[in-house]
Amino acid sequence: MADSQQATKGSSKNSSAKKGIFNSPWEKAFDKVLTPFEEFIHRQTTSSLLLMGTALVALILANGPFATTYAHFIHSAVSLNVGTWSVDMSLHHWINDGLMAMFFFVVGLELKREILVGELADLHNAVLPIGAAIGGMVVPALIYFMVNPEGDAARGWGIPMATDIAFAIGALALLGRRVPKALITFLVALAIVDDLGAVVVIAVFYTETIALGPLTVAAGLFAVLVTLNLAGIRKTLPYFLVSVLFWYAVLLSGVHATLAGVLGALCIPAMPKYQPERFSSQVKALMHRFDEIQQSDKSIMTNDQLRAVVRSLEIGINRVQAPLQRLEQAWHMPVAYIVIPIFALANAGIPLELASMGSTLAHPTFVGVALGLILGKFIGITGVSWLLLKLNVAVLPKDTRFTQIAGVSLLAGIGFTMSIFVAQLGFSERPDLLLITKTGILLASFIAGIAGVLWLYLVSTVSDES
Repeated sequence: MADSQQATKGSSKNSSAKKGIFNSPWEKAFDKVLTPFEEFIHRQTTSSLLLMGTALVALILANGPFATTYAHFIHSAVSLNVGTWSVDMSLHHWINDGLMAMFFFVVGLELKREILVGELADLHNAVLPIGAAIGGMVVPALIYFMVNPEGDAARGWGIPMATDIAFAIGALALLGRRVPKALITFLVALAIVDDLGAVVVIAVFYTETIALGPLTVAAGLFAVLVTLNLAGIRKTLPYFLVSVLFWYAVLLSGVHATLAGVLGALCIPAMPKYQPERFSSQVKALMHRFDEIQQSDKSIMTNDQLRAVVRSLEIGINRVQAPLQRLEQAWHMPVAYIVIPIFALANAGIPLELASMGSTLAHPTFVGVALGLILGKFIGITGVSWLLLKLNVAVLPKDTRFTQIAGVSLLAGIGFTMSIFVAQLGFSERPDLLLITKTGILLASFIAGIAGVLWLYLVSTVSDES
């Protein structure tokens, strides 16, 4: 029995070697461990689940025995020094002004792709998500402003305008095949337009003071980025170096530094060096050469000619993809699974005091945020969508019904990341209002998410399962 098992293992090993596959002693074992995890993190729900987990951890830290340590750590000073030059900010500011610039960079990449080749490229298909997004921004802001028309609280009108794309799409993905893919595409397009609106609002209405010197430098650096694009520079390193300087200049100018992320992304080239036909012919020629010079008694480590061919293939693969595609693929995972959870960990820690919860729930700021996210998003998106369809200006996405659009409008009320971000800007000088606002965002986002999933589950069951 042992001999047969050993023979099986030996034949399996020989079979792998004959196929040209070489495994390290532990490699197969690690493959078995890593593969399910890799499949898991590629699901659309993973980012939202991770966000939910880090938000929960932040709440536990802010309300447990480590609350004081948590607060001190988040607001501890972090300095970057090079000679006499230094940047001094709290860890909280580094996360909100630095790491979040990466988030907005990915948003900018997604926005540019959607405009060029995505759902927003075709005006006929783009009218509905664009109109719905505008309605979903204007109505919540108006509702909030009606509840808080004056005083410091009025600065929070931009908070319920935002949609958290990760949470919203993650919630929609939980329904699986009950909802058509076109509905997910509609929500993505809507959320991206929503993000663009939030960026404009932040740049125009949440910038208090402007320093003209740094702003002029920022404008010059932006011109350099545009010039790199027009000159056909496709290597990403020059864009990275200039974008870092651009971010710093925008930071000093008083305009929120995350705007640099979006503008930098819009300058990334969307045109590949090679057309697919050129790449195909090049690959065929290189593979023919590869087969000619291959020597069975030598590995690629000792065969310089083989290495050169493989290197040429690698260069060709990079050149057949636009830099925009490569960067979006490269940055999406780190931003979704590292940057946003860190932001949630730093910003979702809300000290909850049950004794004062009644007054918090009745506070106009809380009411404005909650009504804006839940009711305002629903009325704005559903109402504008209905109007555009009635006027025959827009069409429903393929295989979708209007009741499903209404369900998506509830999911769009999940504000979380963007809403908290705007709240930090609006109430940076009023920690009491910021605390109330964050409580409203979390509760309203939870209600909107549950209501949206239940709505879509009910209206999609019969027709989509048949």
